[in-house]
Amino acid sequence: MTNSASSSYSGLTMSSCLTVPSSLTSSYSPSCFSAAPSSSSQISSPLSPCFFQKYKPINETVPALFVFGDSVVDTGNNNYINTIFKSNFLPYGKDFGAGNQPTGRFSNGLVLSDIIASKFGVKKLLPASLDPNLKLEDLLTDVSFASAASGYDPLTSKLASVIPLSDQLSTFKKYKNKIKEAVGEERMKMIISKSVYIICTGSNDIAYSYASTPLRQAHYDIPSYTHLLASIASNLLKELYDLGARRIGVVGMPNIGCVPAQRTIEGGIERGCADFENQAARIFNSKLVYQMDGLRNKFQDAKFVYLDIYNSLKDVVQNPAKYGFEISNRGCCGTGVIEGSMLCNRYTSNICFNPSNHVFWDSYHPTQNAYNVLCSMVLDHKIKDFF
Repeated sequence: MTNSASSSYSGLTMSSCLTVPSSLTSSYSPSCFSAAPSSSSQISSPLSPCFFQKYKPINETVPALFVFGDSVVDTGNNNYINTIFKSNFLPYGKDFGAGNQPTGRFSNGLVLSDIIASKFGVKKLLPASLDPNLKLEDLLTDVSFASAASGYDPLTSKLASVIPLSDQLSTFKKYKNKIKEAVGEERMKMIISKSVYIICTGSNDIAYSYASTPLRQAHYDIPSYTHLLASIASNLLKELYDLGARRIGVVGMPNIGCVPAQRTIEGGIERGCADFENQAARIFNSKLVYQMDGLRNKFQDAKFVYLDIYNSLKDVVQNPAKYGFEISNRGCCGTGVIEGSMLCNRYTSNICFNPSNHVFWDSYHPTQNAYNVLCSMVLDHKIKDFF
């Protein structure tokens, strides 16, 4: 993380919000964010604000959602740090809100963390922790601490000049103190213990720090490197537990070798899926599951939920028509085979006519429609496991 990033990150305050809404200091009661649905199809919609009411156990609430990780769940934090890994420019945000609203999300619209927040009935949009317009009520309901291009491996974030997981967690600790100052210690403990925590990262460790540089290959083979990553993940989960978290979900690595850029770089003339990255992801996921099983047995008052995105994305990529897509081997932006971040811009890249029929928006990240489909596949049947 760069010095300027560290300075702006640590200096964020909530001084602009002078009063705490009474609804946040009294007993929490979940509600839908809009008028009552007119049909059962609206309730079943993955983005319906009432979706959580369908899947949650009776008498359970989720006061807040806190998210850590990389670009899949970053809702704009990289806008405020000195890094080249940004997406706060068109055509990113093409379908966000009223249209053509780049927010720093690596998609044409919403990203995974927004959809997860909606599914848990917290909010429709997840604010970025570095947003200078962040209000206290945002802090008390949901925040994304994620930073695009980061990973479990501290080297990954250092190479990209982005916010490492350790700093994401440090900022959460500061926010925890802000919550205590706002609503008192007992209320703070309730919010922390009943909130849901999502960690989603790791792809950049394999695709970049390991596969694209000699810095880790010189010291680790894939089994030992994935062991390192899984150990870091386990330590992060333990630290969250020590901070009071009791409902923690971890998204496994996807089949990284099947994203368009990796097909182009590693997939040969026919741009097939890159087996090396996919194998590494599978090995990491098996080690992560093992670590989480151990934590589940050790801390039986907590829920550690593994969220398998590997097999979901694999099926979507292999069978796009099954999920309403037409194209899964290239992105919507530009040629769709290599563009991402700065290379996907309004000056050099044409945009496909219909992003919703593409699995990928750029050569790395899914479209809003694909995030929607994947989140339903990965999370819907797991919501009950958080309680």
